[in-house]
Amino acid sequence: MPPVRCVIFDCDSTLTRIEGIDLLAGPVREESQRLTEQAMRGLVRLEDIYGRRLALIAPTRDQVAAVGDRYVAEMVPDAAAVVAALRGEGIEVRILSGGLLPAVLTLARALSIPDRLVGAVNIFFHADGSYAGFDTTSPLARSGGKLEMVKGWGASLPRPVMMVGDGATDLETRPAVDLMVAFAGVVVRPTVVAGADTVITSTSLAPVLPLALDHEFPRAHAARALYEQGAARLAAQSTERPS
Repeated sequence: MPPVRCVIFDCDSTLTRIEGIDLLAGPVREESQRLTEQAMRGLVRLEDIYGRRLALIAPTRDQVAAVGDRYVAEMVPDAAAVVAALRGEGIEVRILSGGLLPAVLTLARALSIPDRLVGAVNIFFHADGSYAGFDTTSPLARSGGKLEMVKGWGASLPRPVMMVGDGATDLETRPAVDLMVAFAGVVVRPTVVAGADTVITSTSLAPVLPLALDHEFPRAHAARALYEQGAARLAAQSTERPS
């Protein structure tokens, strides 16, 4: 495959080490984590638990804003450098997430990714900042939604395109992307690892750069150290996929 022209990243447990919805959960975190993990492993449909989690948590505007700040503080190693290097090579970078839009936009803006290239689920608040619901029409609040979004982008999506993510909803995009990369550097989900074209086991996102460039050196000299780091991490990976 030639070098890709677009890389789509998941947000939670891919660009950032945390799961935002679980961070919001507070005293109901254990139940929220259980539901999240079931959905990310593909054991239940996302639509069966998405609204249930939010109703359980009822996050406020300030709490969601705080998650956005934590997303930035907890970025996966080399995430910002990889995004900058990709964009420096003329590769478009997008984010596609089942997370909450205000928080995901905070991370995207920290990475200089335009709002128009971000897909996430919008959330609504009352005037006092209390929870008022979410966009129930969003494809990203249901299983198959990321695939629907990628297909919906149509001709606006530069190709070839790579998807990088850790969950079952990311794997669902495989029919509509040219390379599905399972990122197992934060959480290892066996069904996603088994179904992906390529797996990154490193805790760093540096391997994304040589994969995106099809192992050709970047034009920008400043990105070469990052490229070499990523290539070395790929080479050091076990020949067996994690389980």
